[in-house]
Amino acid sequence: MNPLCIGMRREDKNPWERRAPLIPTHVRELIRQHDLDVVVQPSEIRIFSDQEYAREGAALSDELTGCKVILAIKEIPVGLIESGKVYSFFSHTIKGQLHNRPMLKRLQEQGCTLIDYEKICDHEGRRLLFFGTQAGQAGMVETLSALGRRLSHEGIPTPFSLIEQPYRYGSLVECREILRRVGWEIHEKGLDRRLVPLVCGFKGYGRSSQGAQELFDLLPHEAIAPGDLSSFFQSGNHSAARVYKVVFKEEHMVEPIASGGVFDLQDYYRHPQRYRSVFPRYLPFMTVLINAIYWDERFPRFVPIHALRDLFSGKEAPRLRIVGDISCDVGGSVEITRRVTTPMDPVFVFDPITETVRDGHKGRGVAVMAIDNLPAEIPLESSAYFSGALKAFVPALARADFDAELPECGLPPEIQRAVILYRGEFTPSFSYMQEFVI
Repeated sequence: MNPLCIGMRREDKNPWERRAPLIPTHVRELIRQHDLDVVVQPSEIRIFSDQEYAREGAALSDELTGCKVILAIKEIPVGLIESGKVYSFFSHTIKGQLHNRPMLKRLQEQGCTLIDYEKICDHEGRRLLFFGTQAGQAGMVETLSALGRRLSHEGIPTPFSLIEQPYRYGSLVECREILRRVGWEIHEKGLDRRLVPLVCGFKGYGRSSQGAQELFDLLPHEAIAPGDLSSFFQSGNHSAARVYKVVFKEEHMVEPIASGGVFDLQDYYRHPQRYRSVFPRYLPFMTVLINAIYWDERFPRFVPIHALRDLFSGKEAPRLRIVGDISCDVGGSVEITRRVTTPMDPVFVFDPITETVRDGHKGRGVAVMAIDNLPAEIPLESSAYFSGALKAFVPALARADFDAELPECGLPPEIQRAVILYRGEFTPSFSYMQEFVI
Protein backbone atom coordinates (compact mmCIF):
# COMPACT_ATOMS: atom_id res chain seq x y z
CA MET A 1 0.00 0.00 0.00
CA ASN A 2 1.10 3.54 -0.72
CA PRO A 3 2.70 4.85 2.52
CA LEU A 4 0.91 8.14 1.81
CA CYS A 5 -2.47 6.76 2.82
CA ILE A 6 -5.34 8.52 4.55
CA GLY A 7 -8.26 6.65 6.06
CA MET A 8 -11.74 8.08 6.53
CA ARG A 9 -13.88 6.20 9.03
CA ARG A 10 -17.64 5.89 9.09
CA GLU A 11 -19.51 7.93 11.68
CA ASP A 12 -21.28 5.76 14.23
CA LYS A 13 -21.86 7.98 17.26
CA ASN A 14 -25.54 8.39 16.42
CA PRO A 15 -27.88 7.86 13.44
CA TRP A 16 -28.09 11.60 12.78
CA GLU A 17 -24.40 11.99 11.97
CA ARG A 18 -24.29 11.92 8.17
CA ARG A 19 -21.40 14.33 7.65
CA ALA A 20 -18.03 13.43 6.14
CA PRO A 21 -14.65 15.12 6.75
CA LEU A 22 -13.84 14.87 3.03
CA ILE A 23 -16.30 14.97 0.15
CA PRO A 24 -15.79 12.84 -3.01
CA THR A 25 -14.54 15.62 -5.30
CA HIS A 26 -11.89 16.65 -2.77
CA VAL A 27 -10.84 13.02 -2.40
CA ARG A 28 -10.24 12.97 -6.15
CA GLU A 29 -8.04 16.07 -5.87
CA LEU A 30 -5.96 14.49 -3.13
CA ILE A 31 -5.49 11.30 -5.10
CA ARG A 32 -4.67 12.89 -8.45
CA GLN A 33 -2.81 16.02 -7.41
CA HIS A 34 -0.98 14.78 -4.33
CA ASP A 35 -0.45 11.09 -5.09
CA LEU A 36 -2.29 9.95 -1.98
CA ASP A 37 -4.29 6.82 -1.37
CA VAL A 38 -7.62 7.33 0.37
CA VAL A 39 -9.44 4.45 2.04
CA VAL A 40 -13.07 5.04 3.00
CA GLN A 41 -15.06 2.88 5.38
CA PRO A 42 -18.45 2.12 3.83
CA SER A 43 -21.43 3.78 5.49
CA GLU A 44 -25.16 3.38 5.05
CA ILE A 45 -25.99 6.84 6.41
CA ARG A 46 -23.26 9.15 5.07
CA ILE A 47 -24.65 11.92 2.89
CA PHE A 48 -22.38 10.78 0.03
CA SER A 49 -22.71 7.18 -1.14
CA ASP A 50 -19.87 4.66 -1.13
CA GLN A 51 -20.09 4.54 -4.91
CA GLU A 52 -19.45 8.26 -5.20
CA TYR A 53 -16.15 7.85 -3.36
CA ALA A 54 -15.23 4.78 -5.38
CA ARG A 55 -15.86 6.66 -8.65
CA GLU A 56 -13.39 9.32 -7.54
CA GLY A 57 -10.65 6.75 -6.89
CA ALA A 58 -11.03 5.92 -3.20
CA ALA A 59 -10.74 2.36 -1.96
CA LEU A 60 -13.65 1.04 0.09
CA SER A 61 -12.77 -1.11 3.08
CA ASP A 62 -14.12 -1.89 6.52
CA GLU A 63 -10.50 -2.14 7.71
CA LEU A 64 -8.30 0.95 8.01
CA THR A 65 -5.35 -0.97 9.45
CA GLY A 66 -3.04 0.05 6.63
CA CYS A 67 -3.71 3.78 7.13
CA LYS A 68 -1.45 5.67 9.50
CA VAL A 69 -3.71 8.74 9.60
CA ILE A 70 -7.46 8.38 10.13
CA LEU A 71 -9.94 11.24 9.73
CA ALA A 72 -13.38 11.43 11.31
CA ILE A 73 -15.90 14.02 12.47
CA LYS A 74 -17.08 12.80 15.88
CA GLU A 75 -15.53 10.76 18.69
CA ILE A 76 -14.32 7.22 18.07
CA PRO A 77 -15.72 4.37 20.17
CA VAL A 78 -13.17 3.17 22.73
CA GLY A 79 -13.15 -0.38 21.43
CA LEU A 80 -12.27 0.69 17.88
CA ILE A 81 -9.14 2.68 18.73
CA GLU A 82 -6.05 1.08 17.16
CA SER A 83 -2.55 1.20 18.58
CA GLY A 84 -0.18 3.84 17.25
CA LYS A 85 -2.65 5.51 14.91
CA VAL A 86 -2.93 9.22 14.19
CA TYR A 87 -6.52 10.33 14.68
CA SER A 88 -8.01 13.67 13.74
CA PHE A 89 -11.55 14.55 14.83
CA PHE A 90 -13.56 16.74 17.21
CA SER A 91 -12.59 15.00 20.46
CA HIS A 92 -14.56 17.13 22.96
CA THR A 93 -11.96 16.46 25.63
CA ILE A 94 -10.16 19.75 26.28
CA LYS A 95 -12.58 20.80 29.05
CA GLY A 96 -12.27 17.43 30.74
CA GLN A 97 -15.65 16.24 29.49
CA LEU A 98 -16.48 13.21 31.63
CA HIS A 99 -18.13 11.16 28.89
CA ASN A 100 -14.97 11.25 26.75
CA ARG A 101 -12.36 10.56 29.42
CA PRO A 102 -12.35 6.79 28.75
CA MET A 103 -11.67 7.49 25.07
CA LEU A 104 -8.86 9.90 25.96
CA LYS A 105 -7.31 7.35 28.31
CA ARG A 106 -7.49 4.65 25.65
CA LEU A 107 -5.80 6.89 23.09
CA GLN A 108 -3.00 7.53 25.57
CA GLU A 109 -2.60 3.87 26.49
CA GLN A 110 -2.44 2.87 22.83
CA GLY A 111 0.29 5.40 22.04
CA CYS A 112 -1.93 7.30 19.62
CA THR A 113 -1.60 10.81 18.28
CA LEU A 114 -4.73 12.93 18.68
CA ILE A 115 -5.29 16.04 16.56
CA ASP A 116 -8.39 18.04 17.49
CA TYR A 117 -9.99 20.10 14.71
CA GLU A 118 -11.23 22.57 17.31
CA LYS A 119 -7.64 23.63 18.08
CA ILE A 120 -6.43 24.07 14.49
CA CYS A 121 -5.82 27.82 14.51
CA ASP A 122 -3.75 30.44 12.75
CA HIS A 123 -0.98 32.38 14.47
CA GLU A 124 -3.53 34.77 15.97
CA GLY A 125 -5.58 31.97 17.49
CA ARG A 126 -8.42 32.10 14.98
CA ARG A 127 -10.03 28.74 14.32
CA LEU A 128 -9.65 27.39 10.79
CA LEU A 129 -11.97 24.37 10.89
CA PHE A 130 -15.47 24.83 12.23
CA PHE A 131 -19.19 24.33 11.66
CA GLY A 132 -20.38 27.52 13.35
CA THR A 133 -22.24 28.96 10.38
CA GLN A 134 -23.98 25.67 9.67
CA ALA A 135 -24.97 25.31 13.35
CA GLY A 136 -26.61 28.72 13.16
CA GLN A 137 -28.42 27.93 9.94
CA ALA A 138 -29.81 24.60 11.14
CA GLY A 139 -30.57 26.07 14.56
CA MET A 140 -32.64 28.87 13.08
CA VAL A 141 -34.77 26.45 11.05
CA GLU A 142 -35.22 24.18 14.08
CA THR A 143 -36.23 27.12 16.26
CA LEU A 144 -38.78 28.52 13.80
CA SER A 145 -40.19 25.02 13.23
CA ALA A 146 -40.58 24.58 16.98
CA LEU A 147 -42.14 28.05 17.27
CA GLY A 148 -44.80 27.07 14.76
CA ARG A 149 -45.68 23.96 16.73
CA ARG A 150 -45.62 25.79 20.04
CA LEU A 151 -48.04 28.42 18.76
CA SER A 152 -50.28 25.78 17.18
CA HIS A 153 -50.69 24.19 20.62
CA GLU A 154 -51.76 27.61 21.89
CA GLY A 155 -54.37 27.84 19.15
CA ILE A 156 -52.52 30.60 17.29
CA PRO A 157 -52.23 29.85 13.55
CA THR A 158 -49.04 31.05 11.87
CA PRO A 159 -47.13 30.27 8.66
CA PHE A 160 -44.28 29.03 10.87
CA SER A 161 -46.23 25.76 11.11
CA LEU A 162 -45.21 25.13 7.49
CA ILE A 163 -41.57 24.75 8.51
CA GLU A 164 -40.25 21.23 9.03
CA GLN A 165 -37.07 20.34 10.88
CA PRO A 166 -33.98 20.88 8.73
CA TYR A 167 -33.03 17.20 8.45
CA ARG A 168 -36.32 16.58 6.61
CA TYR A 169 -35.18 18.77 3.70
CA GLY A 170 -32.85 17.59 0.97
CA SER A 171 -30.59 20.60 1.26
CA LEU A 172 -30.24 24.07 2.70
CA VAL A 173 -31.63 25.38 -0.59
CA GLU A 174 -34.96 23.78 0.28
CA CYS A 175 -34.83 25.30 3.76
CA ARG A 176 -34.35 28.74 2.24
CA GLU A 177 -37.27 28.20 -0.13
CA ILE A 178 -39.71 27.34 2.65
CA LEU A 179 -38.57 30.38 4.65
CA ARG A 180 -39.19 32.59 1.63
CA ARG A 181 -42.68 31.10 1.36
CA VAL A 182 -43.29 31.81 5.06
CA GLY A 183 -42.01 35.32 4.51
CA TRP A 184 -44.46 35.83 1.66
CA GLU A 185 -47.32 34.62 3.88
CA ILE A 186 -46.32 37.07 6.61
CA HIS A 187 -46.02 39.94 4.16
CA GLU A 188 -49.31 39.25 2.38
CA LYS A 189 -51.54 38.04 5.21
CA GLY A 190 -49.86 39.30 8.35
CA LEU A 191 -49.36 37.61 11.70
CA ASP A 192 -52.02 37.04 14.33
CA ARG A 193 -52.40 40.28 16.28
CA ARG A 194 -51.59 38.47 19.52
CA LEU A 195 -48.02 38.06 18.27
CA VAL A 196 -47.42 41.59 17.02
CA PRO A 197 -44.71 42.72 17.25
CA LEU A 198 -42.83 39.43 16.96
CA VAL A 199 -39.25 40.10 18.07
CA CYS A 200 -36.38 37.64 17.72
CA GLY A 201 -33.32 38.39 19.81
CA PHE A 202 -29.85 37.14 18.88
CA LYS A 203 -27.30 36.81 21.66
CA GLY A 204 -23.94 37.09 19.97
CA TYR A 205 -22.66 38.18 16.59
CA GLY A 206 -20.16 35.48 15.59
CA ARG A 207 -20.44 32.76 12.96
CA SER A 208 -23.32 30.89 14.58
CA SER A 209 -25.32 34.07 15.04
CA GLN A 210 -24.54 35.18 11.50
CA GLY A 211 -25.70 31.82 10.13
CA ALA A 212 -28.95 32.09 12.07
CA GLN A 213 -29.50 35.70 11.01
CA GLU A 214 -28.87 34.84 7.37
CA LEU A 215 -31.93 32.59 7.35
CA PHE A 216 -34.05 34.80 9.61
CA ASP A 217 -33.41 37.66 7.20
CA LEU A 218 -35.26 35.77 4.48
CA LEU A 219 -38.41 36.84 6.32
CA PRO A 220 -39.70 40.43 5.93
CA HIS A 221 -37.96 42.05 8.86
CA GLU A 222 -36.77 45.22 10.52
CA ALA A 223 -33.77 45.58 12.80
CA ILE A 224 -34.04 47.33 16.16
CA ALA A 225 -31.19 48.44 18.40
CA PRO A 226 -31.25 46.90 21.90
CA GLY A 227 -31.53 50.31 23.53
CA ASP A 228 -34.61 51.13 21.44
CA LEU A 229 -36.71 48.09 22.37
CA SER A 230 -38.68 49.75 25.16
CA SER A 231 -39.50 52.89 23.19
CA PHE A 232 -40.35 50.76 20.14
CA PHE A 233 -43.01 48.90 22.11
CA GLN A 234 -44.34 52.09 23.64
CA SER A 235 -44.65 53.75 20.22
CA GLY A 236 -47.23 51.25 19.00
CA ASN A 237 -45.77 51.60 15.52
CA HIS A 238 -45.73 47.87 14.81
CA SER A 239 -46.58 45.89 11.72
CA ALA A 240 -48.17 42.45 11.42
CA ALA A 241 -46.59 42.15 7.97
CA ARG A 242 -43.05 41.84 9.25
CA VAL A 243 -40.98 40.46 12.09
CA TYR A 244 -38.31 42.26 14.08
CA LYS A 245 -34.81 41.34 15.13
CA VAL A 246 -32.36 42.68 17.67
CA VAL A 247 -28.70 41.66 17.99
CA PHE A 248 -27.10 41.83 21.42
CA LYS A 249 -23.40 42.39 21.96
CA GLU A 250 -21.57 42.14 25.27
CA GLU A 251 -22.02 45.83 25.95
CA HIS A 252 -25.80 45.37 25.91
CA MET A 253 -25.87 42.32 28.16
CA VAL A 254 -23.62 43.23 31.10
CA GLU A 255 -22.61 46.24 33.14
CA PRO A 256 -19.80 46.88 35.63
CA ILE A 257 -20.69 46.01 39.21
CA ALA A 258 -18.73 48.98 40.51
CA SER A 259 -20.77 52.15 40.75
CA GLY A 260 -19.91 54.56 37.94
CA GLY A 261 -17.97 51.90 36.04
CA VAL A 262 -17.76 51.99 32.25
CA PHE A 263 -18.04 48.87 30.10
CA ASP A 264 -14.78 47.82 28.48
CA LEU A 265 -14.79 44.73 26.25
CA GLN A 266 -11.23 43.64 26.97
CA ASP A 267 -11.66 44.20 30.69
CA TYR A 268 -14.85 42.14 30.59
CA TYR A 269 -13.07 39.16 29.06
CA ARG A 270 -10.09 39.52 31.39
CA HIS A 271 -12.13 40.12 34.54
CA PRO A 272 -15.72 38.90 33.99
CA GLN A 273 -16.28 38.74 37.75
CA ARG A 274 -16.38 42.55 37.72
CA TYR A 275 -19.60 42.52 35.65
CA ARG A 276 -23.20 41.47 36.11
CA SER A 277 -25.92 40.58 33.65
CA VAL A 278 -28.55 43.14 32.69
CA PHE A 279 -30.03 40.94 29.97
CA PRO A 280 -33.26 40.14 31.86
CA ARG A 281 -34.45 43.70 31.14
CA TYR A 282 -34.93 42.65 27.49
CA LEU A 283 -36.81 39.40 28.09
CA PRO A 284 -40.33 40.90 28.22
CA PHE A 285 -39.98 42.15 24.65
CA MET A 286 -38.96 38.94 22.89
CA THR A 287 -40.96 36.09 21.41
CA VAL A 288 -37.88 34.16 20.26
CA LEU A 289 -34.38 34.16 21.73
CA ILE A 290 -31.41 32.70 19.87
CA ASN A 291 -28.45 31.91 22.11
CA ALA A 292 -25.33 31.91 19.94
CA ILE A 293 -22.60 33.28 22.17
CA TYR A 294 -19.53 31.74 23.78
CA TRP A 295 -19.91 31.19 27.51
CA ASP A 296 -18.07 29.46 30.33
CA GLU A 297 -18.45 29.47 34.10
CA ARG A 298 -16.35 32.60 34.56
CA PHE A 299 -19.08 34.73 33.01
CA PRO A 300 -22.45 35.80 34.43
CA ARG A 301 -25.57 33.93 33.32
CA PHE A 302 -27.56 36.09 30.94
CA VAL A 303 -30.87 34.28 31.40
CA PRO A 304 -31.05 33.00 34.99
CA ILE A 305 -34.03 31.02 36.21
CA HIS A 306 -35.09 33.71 38.66
CA ALA A 307 -35.48 36.22 35.82
CA LEU A 308 -37.85 33.90 33.99
CA ARG A 309 -39.70 33.15 37.21
CA ASP A 310 -40.33 36.87 37.60
CA LEU A 311 -41.42 37.07 33.97
CA PHE A 312 -43.95 34.25 34.35
CA SER A 313 -45.28 35.51 37.70
CA GLY A 314 -46.97 38.50 36.12
CA LYS A 315 -50.69 38.85 35.47
CA GLU A 316 -50.32 38.44 31.71
CA ALA A 317 -48.67 35.56 29.87
CA PRO A 318 -45.23 36.67 28.66
CA ARG A 319 -44.34 37.02 25.01
CA LEU A 320 -41.33 34.68 25.19
CA ARG A 321 -42.20 31.32 23.61
CA ILE A 322 -38.94 29.66 22.71
CA VAL A 323 -35.17 29.73 23.21
CA GLY A 324 -33.06 28.32 20.40
CA ASP A 325 -29.91 27.44 22.34
CA ILE A 326 -27.47 26.96 19.49
CA SER A 327 -24.52 27.18 21.87
CA CYS A 328 -26.11 24.36 23.89
CA ASP A 329 -24.37 25.03 27.19
CA VAL A 330 -26.24 22.89 29.70
CA GLY A 331 -27.00 25.00 32.77
CA GLY A 332 -24.93 27.80 31.27
CA SER A 333 -25.68 31.20 29.79
CA VAL A 334 -29.35 30.23 29.52
CA GLU A 335 -29.82 28.46 32.84
CA ILE A 336 -33.00 26.65 31.82
CA THR A 337 -31.11 24.57 29.25
CA ARG A 338 -31.26 21.53 31.48
CA ARG A 339 -30.25 18.95 28.88
CA VAL A 340 -29.38 18.52 25.25
CA THR A 341 -32.07 17.47 22.78
CA THR A 342 -32.02 15.47 19.56
CA PRO A 343 -33.67 15.83 16.15
CA MET A 344 -36.08 13.08 17.23
CA ASP A 345 -37.07 15.04 20.37
CA PRO A 346 -35.92 18.58 19.61
CA VAL A 347 -37.74 20.56 22.30
CA PHE A 348 -38.66 20.50 25.96
CA VAL A 349 -40.67 23.06 27.94
CA PHE A 350 -39.21 24.48 31.15
CA ASP A 351 -41.67 25.81 33.70
CA PRO A 352 -39.80 28.50 35.68
CA ILE A 353 -42.44 28.55 38.42
CA THR A 354 -42.09 24.88 39.36
CA GLU A 355 -38.63 24.44 37.77
CA THR A 356 -39.78 21.29 36.01
CA VAL A 357 -39.16 20.00 32.51
CA ARG A 358 -41.74 18.55 30.15
CA ASP A 359 -40.88 16.91 26.83
CA GLY A 360 -42.47 18.34 23.71
CA HIS A 361 -44.02 21.71 22.86
CA LYS A 362 -46.89 21.90 25.36
CA GLY A 363 -47.19 23.33 28.84
CA ARG A 364 -46.54 26.54 30.76
CA GLY A 365 -43.08 28.00 30.41
CA VAL A 366 -40.44 28.42 27.73
CA ALA A 367 -39.75 25.88 25.00
CA VAL A 368 -36.04 25.12 24.67
CA MET A 369 -34.39 23.77 21.52
CA ALA A 370 -30.92 22.52 22.50
CA ILE A 371 -29.77 20.08 19.83
CA ASP A 372 -26.03 19.64 20.30
CA ASN A 373 -25.23 18.43 16.78
CA LEU A 374 -27.07 20.92 14.60
CA PRO A 375 -24.68 20.94 11.58
CA ALA A 376 -25.44 17.23 11.07
CA GLU A 377 -28.97 18.24 10.09
CA ILE A 378 -27.65 19.91 6.94
CA PRO A 379 -24.96 17.32 6.13
CA LEU A 380 -24.47 18.24 2.47
CA GLU A 381 -23.53 21.86 3.05
CA SER A 382 -21.69 21.13 6.30
CA SER A 383 -19.51 18.46 4.71
CA ALA A 384 -18.70 20.54 1.64
CA TYR A 385 -17.72 23.56 3.71
CA PHE A 386 -15.60 21.60 6.18
CA SER A 387 -13.90 19.48 3.53
CA GLY A 388 -12.95 22.59 1.60
CA ALA A 389 -11.00 23.82 4.61
CA LEU A 390 -9.57 20.47 5.71
CA LYS A 391 -8.23 19.30 2.35
CA ALA A 392 -5.41 21.89 2.44
CA PHE A 393 -3.92 20.15 5.49
CA VAL A 394 -4.35 16.53 4.38
CA PRO A 395 -1.18 16.21 2.24
CA ALA A 396 0.97 17.42 5.15
CA LEU A 397 -0.77 14.96 7.48
CA ALA A 398 -0.07 12.12 5.08
CA ARG A 399 3.60 13.08 4.62
CA ALA A 400 4.44 13.83 8.24
CA ASP A 401 7.06 11.69 9.95
CA PHE A 402 5.35 10.64 13.17
CA ASP A 403 8.44 8.72 14.27
CA ALA A 404 10.30 12.03 14.65
CA GLU A 405 9.84 14.42 17.56
CA LEU A 406 6.84 16.71 17.17
CA PRO A 407 8.78 19.89 16.24
CA GLU A 408 10.61 17.98 13.48
CA CYS A 409 7.79 15.78 12.20
CA GLY A 410 6.85 18.10 9.33
CA LEU A 411 3.39 19.11 10.46
CA PRO A 412 2.54 22.74 9.70
CA PRO A 413 2.28 24.99 12.77
CA GLU A 414 -1.50 25.19 12.49
CA ILE A 415 -1.71 21.42 12.95
CA GLN A 416 1.06 21.21 15.55
CA ARG A 417 -0.91 23.58 17.76
CA ALA A 418 -3.82 21.13 17.62
CA VAL A 419 -1.89 18.02 18.70
CA ILE A 420 -3.24 17.00 22.10
CA LEU A 421 -1.49 13.63 22.33
CA TYR A 422 1.68 12.77 20.45
CA ARG A 423 2.52 9.08 20.48
CA GLY A 424 0.55 8.72 23.69
CA GLU A 425 2.04 11.71 25.53
CA PHE A 426 0.26 14.98 26.20
CA THR A 427 1.94 17.89 24.45
CA PRO A 428 3.01 20.88 26.58
CA SER A 429 -0.03 22.98 25.71
CA PHE A 430 -2.33 20.20 26.86
CA SER A 431 -0.35 18.78 29.79
CA TYR A 432 -3.15 19.91 32.14
CA MET A 433 -5.30 17.15 30.62
CA GLN A 434 -3.24 14.44 32.30
CA GLU A 435 -5.49 14.78 35.33
CA PHE A 436 -8.44 13.69 33.18
CA VAL A 437 -7.00 10.19 32.64
CA ILE A 438 -5.69 9.40 36.12
